Amino acid sequence: MSLKADLTTADLNEIRQTALGTADPLGVAADLGRAAENGGLADPQDAGLALSLAAEIAESRSKLDAAQRYADAAVSAYGDRDDSQSAAARALRARILFRNGRADEANEIVEPLRPLLTQQPDAAAYVTAALVVGGRARDAEKWLTEAVQEVVAERGVTEPADADDAGVLFFLLQQRHRLRHALGLQHDTHDNLAERLETRLANAGAQSAAAPAADLVFWPRAEFDRLVKQTDAYGATWDEHRARLEQELVRQTGAGRTGLAVLPGSVDALTAQAGIGGDPVSSDNRAAYARTLATGAARLPWPPERNGACWCGSGLKYKKCCLPRSRG
Repeated sequence: MSLKADLTTADLNEIRQTALGTADPLGVAADLGRAAENGGLADPQDAGLALSLAAEIAESRSKLDAAQRYADAAVSAYGDRDDSQSAAARALRARILFRNGRADEANEIVEPLRPLLTQQPDAAAYVTAALVVGGRARDAEKWLTEAVQEVVAERGVTEPADADDAGVLFFLLQQRHRLRHALGLQHDTHDNLAERLETRLANAGAQSAAAPAADLVFWPRAEFDRLVKQTDAYGATWDEHRARLEQELVRQTGAGRTGLAVLPGSVDALTAQAGIGGDPVSSDNRAAYARTLATGAARLPWPPERNGACWCGSGLKYKKCCLPRSRG
């Protein structure tokens, strides 16, 4: 397949959510590589992001040589940048090196990333994943434990009061809790805190006057066909799923909300959210994934123009596709 010219950051984030559900994911990866190399990006600074995405797609299809090339190129594209995206690219490169049996090189990359567990939590998940793939899950648990202790010491409190206060601490606790569960370790005080915060934040989201993000997760057709084999929580059919979304968007508009958008989902990302040994379609994981999507840039603004393309990607005009579903 061929991607459109001048890909934006939003385009890349959307591709991240949908690429694995396409007929030719590796073709998407190749197109991303060409776009980064040949000026096919609206912002040349997104070259590292495009190449990292290509690497993840190739890795997911066990094309490790291609994944390594893309990951190496992504790190080179970021150069001296010192942000979460460049750090994530380095951790991704280490993870693929581990998969390719090049553990010494991988360890040289991942060790200096240890401080990022508290400094750049967006990259921390990649650091943890690299360690797990490299057979260093116990080290990952130790790193996360020490990171949690560092954050608690800096705050001077052991338990955040609300979602806004949870921040980095909740993210670290959640990663650590899932990893310890996969390792079969007994709960400790930090695991108990992770569960209390998850419950508290889930309840707060359910009680909020603002619509829960879970109600706005959209599964493109290919992704829905995969997901419905595991759960019908989003609808028994794709038509039912789209109707639910359209009706919820209309309801929220009637409640005075503006700037609405649907949040494209990916089965692979939902599975990754659950962590090793987790249940991807549990209500807790689905809610956590929805919250993750709600904070990202990948979203489809709603509503489109009546004569514009429908938000669901069917190729039909909105007035002929999902608009009538609001009356269901």
